[in-house]
Amino acid sequence: MADDPELDRPDADDEGGPVKSFLDHLEDLRWVLVKSSVAISIAMLLCLIAGDKLMWVLKRPLDHAYVYFPGTNKITTVYFGTNKLGVFPLSPEVAEAEQSVLLGTNRFVAIHIEPITIGTNQVLGWKIDDSPAAADSAKKMKLELINLSPAGGFWVAFQVAMYGGLVLAAPFVLYFVASFVFPALKMKEKKYVFRGMGYGLTLFFTGVAFCYFLLMPFALAASQRYSEWLGISAVQWEAEKYISFVCKFMLGMGLGFEMPVVILTLVKIGVLNYRILSAGRRYMIVVNLVLGALLTTPEVLTQVIMFIPLQGLYEISIWVAWWWERKERQRQQQQERESS
Repeated sequence: MADDPELDRPDADDEGGPVKSFLDHLEDLRWVLVKSSVAISIAMLLCLIAGDKLMWVLKRPLDHAYVYFPGTNKITTVYFGTNKLGVFPLSPEVAEAEQSVLLGTNRFVAIHIEPITIGTNQVLGWKIDDSPAAADSAKKMKLELINLSPAGGFWVAFQVAMYGGLVLAAPFVLYFVASFVFPALKMKEKKYVFRGMGYGLTLFFTGVAFCYFLLMPFALAASQRYSEWLGISAVQWEAEKYISFVCKFMLGMGLGFEMPVVILTLVKIGVLNYRILSAGRRYMIVVNLVLGALLTTPEVLTQVIMFIPLQGLYEISIWVAWWWERKERQRQQQQERESS
């Protein structure tokens, strides 16, 4: 969205599309809606077929969510065979007697309960594992997604297909909408729209990736720990509510990262300028904090993690607006010197 000398040429406002009647525009719009609906339907069908693969993608933040254990008490993870029975922080009294059960010196320990054959008898014994893998296993969330109704699986599959289909069909829908709108735009307007779409898509996917890989695992772990702090069990979540939360969370984060495109577009058309943006900084701090509260879990640290990039993008928008105004002043001064 930077300045381009080509957009200042006298003929930059030419090349508008052919004039059409109102009915012709309605017919074009009808075909845009039809083609967009077909694209979304086909994309949803493909996502429905690949539902198990998409569920793996949506569950990845949950599988990579780590729980923080404050304090210095020893943390034990108990296994029976290959089944993980639970993670148990030891009380200080038990920690003092740990030498009697040979739990080792590392804070995170895995206890594997296994059947042992002694002569002709089988008894249960345990094996201690204090390797780094034991610590990693203890820190991972133990949480299960469940369906609570006979039709729950079908509704989950529909949700996965709906969200995945919208993402998969989005490029085609944008192309159909562009083919409807672009013929009526002038060359200068087309170039600004192309640039805005390029920056906007880049920022959108950056926001989604930031949420998916960094913020989401932290938020899910914080949610479980907060439930446990309230004395509420959080070992099972409803699958449909989990999918809805994760998809809306990522969508909201992606849209939040679109803020610079909106602000700088308003700067370009003269609605905003550097002075207004700089004066509105204190208000945007409140707005971004509110967005962090609405789009994330009700946990302060997660909200702050979301607030930081949003406020950073606003500060970048202020700097870009100042740079544009500076270049415009320099160009005007150059023109005045050349004309004098």
